[in-house]
Amino acid sequence: MTRSFYHYILTLRGNNPDDALQVLAHDIACDQQFPKQSEEYHEISSYLEMNADYLSTMTIFDQAWELYLDHNQT
Repeated sequence: MTRSFYHYILTLRGNNPDDALQVLAHDIACDQQFPKQSEEYHEISSYLEMNADYLSTMTIFDQAWELYLDHNQT
């Protein structure tokens, strides 16, 4: 069963402020409006581009998305 991107990204949370993926995971976890059930790249990327002031570059999201896709293949 494929889980949503939100549920996957929560597994990347950590305490290292120098790890961009951990910071993104923390910020998404704190975002009450994040599309938690979505598995769609365009829906999530559009949301982040339009609503997320915590994301300085979409490159970090793209890295997380690739990890998400790899994880869902197993």
